[in-house]
Amino acid sequence: MGTGAPQDPDLGGHYQFRVIVLGDAAVGKSSLLRCFAEGPAGGAATPCPTVGVDFYSRTIPLSPAGRAKLQLWDTAGQERFRSITRSFYRSAAGVLLVFDLTNRASFERVPEWHREAAGDRPPAFVLVGHKCDLVAQRAVSAEEAGHLAASLGMVAFVETSARGNLNVELAFQTLAGGIQQALGRGGVTPHRGCGGIRLIPSRSRPRPPARGEPRQRCQC
Repeated sequence: MGTGAPQDPDLGGHYQFRVIVLGDAAVGKSSLLRCFAEGPAGGAATPCPTVGVDFYSRTIPLSPAGRAKLQLWDTAGQERFRSITRSFYRSAAGVLLVFDLTNRASFERVPEWHREAAGDRPPAFVLVGHKCDLVAQRAVSAEEAGHLAASLGMVAFVETSARGNLNVELAFQTLAGGIQQALGRGGVTPHRGCGGIRLIPSRSRPRPPARGEPRQRCQC
């Protein structure tokens, strides 16, 4: 990414990326998020099933000298919550699409999840094969999953384990890097207000609106 681009994160500010985590129920989406946002202890705990949408956040470094606050939305995988979770697709800058490496059916539904979330202007996708620590129960090879990720135009395929804290950081950093690359190509641009990508100045506090100037309101 060129250093002269106006959206570069090293020009006195940082980004906010809205990220959603999708996939079938019980593939470990909440464990992954808790491991990333709260540390390994959060990933080792057994979470309750997500009802609708849960929210986490964490700020991470971006190369070469910026940072990004990730707004992380944990979505329920059950069909009865789809009407709730679909409303978050439109504003996502990135998607972590998770399947269970020990559950073949969750892998076979990846194209359906991808199609549903991609829309007209697809966000950056990273495919995550979770529970890689359960080697004896594995039902999907790395080669097959990597081929699917490439065929769907995803940024990468990453194998993870929240219980073992394996590659969890890598998965989220890879997705943030994919969003950053899309910014560099001009495929996406930061929004004013509450879009999926925001450029947040860090040098000074926001200027209060002048007299007669309407205040911006977030409608999301």
